Amino acid sequence: MILIAGPCVIENRENIFRIAEALMPYHEDCTKEFYFKASFDKANRTSLDSFRGPGLEEGLKILQEVKERFGYSILTDIHEPAQAAPVAEVADVLQIPAFLCRQTDLLVAAAKTGAKVNIKKGQFLAPQAMEYSVAKVLKTRGYEGEVNYEASEKYGVWLTERGTTFGYGNLVVDMRSFPIMRRFAPVVFDATHSVQMPASGGATSGGDSRFVPTLARAAAGAGVDGFFFETHFDPSVALSDGPNMIKLQDLERLIPQIDAIRSIVE
Repeated sequence: MILIAGPCVIENRENIFRIAEALMPYHEDCTKEFYFKASFDKANRTSLDSFRGPGLEEGLKILQEVKERFGYSILTDIHEPAQAAPVAEVADVLQIPAFLCRQTDLLVAAAKTGAKVNIKKGQFLAPQAMEYSVAKVLKTRGYEGEVNYEASEKYGVWLTERGTTFGYGNLVVDMRSFPIMRRFAPVVFDATHSVQMPASGGATSGGDSRFVPTLARAAAGAGVDGFFFETHFDPSVALSDGPNMIKLQDLERLIPQIDAIRSIVE
């Protein structure tokens, strides 16, 4: 099982290492393919005044420190084609944000690196439309056949479901998207961003983390290849996405439930 976990953004060195240390049991679990996630820049915050992170240079230094100290594989976002190559020197997975999932230049730049590419499904797209984003990466990496799960697994391309726009300021997860997108690539479920309420807090996005366990258990039953959780020791003080993040201790209770459901499904 792919497991991606970590804070939304690199707040500071102290917090990032505190969270990273708490996640060590998942790295040591031989049933998990664990990736530590944190963003060096949140380029799509609602307000110009919102905290974005330390930036590319300082952020990569901190992620490299996490990698060396804990031995973790690293996943982080990129927002511009020029970021792909330097970020891939540290990160094992380059994540394409949902709002940018159709940006050809960004996908091609990520595909030209040696890193895996995790494409988050746009909140505005049908799941079947993600075939074409996957194809951009596969073709750039030299694959000319039909887009399918096996090819994407071989060439290091994932898709991530994070909910679909449902009216204003709300998202809904259509469980049918999992089998649809798994025709094209391994699929990860982002349970925390799926409970986000975009721009519902005025200058910030809201969310309702109470539903993270419910959706995660449902996705485990529907069948996915992995899970994505933004987590924090205290989401109430997190500098980004606090309302939809899950506490570290709640993640400890949820993962065994997911494992149990997956064992039944498999």
